[in-house]
Amino acid sequence: MFKSFVPTERTLMGPGPSDVNPRILTAMARPTIGHLDPEFIRLMDEIKQMLQFAFQTRNELTIPVSAPGSAGMETCFVNLVEPGDKVIVCQNGVFGGRMVENVTRVGGVAVVVQQTWGRAVDPEQLEAALKQNPDAKIVAFVHAETSTGVQSDAAALCKLAQQYGCLTIVDCVTSLGGIEVALDAWGADAAYSGTQKCLSCPPGLSPASMSPRALEKIKARTTPVTSWFMDLNLVMGYWGQGQKRSYHHTAPVNSLYGLHEALLILVEEGLEPSWQRHMKNHLALKAGLEAMGLTFVVPEAERLPQLNLVSIPDGVDEASVRQQLLEQYNLEIGAGLGVLAGKVWRIGLMGYASNPKNVLLCVNALEAVLSQYNAHINRGVATAAVQAVYSGS
Repeated sequence: MFKSFVPTERTLMGPGPSDVNPRILTAMARPTIGHLDPEFIRLMDEIKQMLQFAFQTRNELTIPVSAPGSAGMETCFVNLVEPGDKVIVCQNGVFGGRMVENVTRVGGVAVVVQQTWGRAVDPEQLEAALKQNPDAKIVAFVHAETSTGVQSDAAALCKLAQQYGCLTIVDCVTSLGGIEVALDAWGADAAYSGTQKCLSCPPGLSPASMSPRALEKIKARTTPVTSWFMDLNLVMGYWGQGQKRSYHHTAPVNSLYGLHEALLILVEEGLEPSWQRHMKNHLALKAGLEAMGLTFVVPEAERLPQLNLVSIPDGVDEASVRQQLLEQYNLEIGAGLGVLAGKVWRIGLMGYASNPKNVLLCVNALEAVLSQYNAHINRGVATAAVQAVYSGS
């Protein structure tokens, strides 16, 4: 016989979703109203304004796509890429590969700049590709590659694209709220994110933003956007400013309550304090894991503070460790993807989950489980290393 589903309460320290702030869950439980209700229109306008704050942009077309981050990605590509358009995609992980897939599915021509997984996109390699492809129209790259925990230099990559007359599409799924995202300062033309990472909101919405240059390209299309649902010419009739809206789809009302609360929390904390908090907790986690004898894959200068790629000790079955962490400590960390599968763990410190309590839980639980497997680690020193970071000693 079926009954209500009540999940086990976990601590989510994988690559997403992250722990959801209780304020957000409470907000989502508020009474549902119609998606054209004047009160809901006011909520939509506030969400747009707070998303502009989070993205650091004045772009008028800054909205949450009513679907997860992958749909935000697809929204950018189906609107900006026409059949035959050449798009240079910088790939240094799984999600760069998904960009390539999007280009080809809409009839574009993908020129792939392959990077080593675990390293940032090399601006010199991008410039070489731009010189070799003077007819390229768009450059696409992942700012914070979720599969590898790598941060690329978005400002430098966008500047190069501009120099060669290209628009840019930037994946900010894992970066928004956790590290600096500055669309206007970068000169980025299209960007998308997800709610389930550093915004600590449940999955299901994709904040996205388009520059005036991107809007010009969309309006100048000679072929229709291949997706009706994601056609921004239509969507903006619903998400436009003011009271008069044209019906496009039934918005996920209660999910948008949650996003509004998540953005309000970010506004209250401030962007720079949020970035500093993520970095502080990363440094504490780093100290504890390195004291234990574990190593990080990504060079420090290219490392995401909110998503840590940690090498697995020799002789350890990584899947069994993750299973024990889940069963014994209700702690979730992530596995490696693609070429890194079986070689690394991905430990997230995103949004509400980025706090000292979680850092200590992770370090102590990992030490306990690895000790069960007789892994070659240093025991009894990790906690002190973590606490030294927090105490400033």
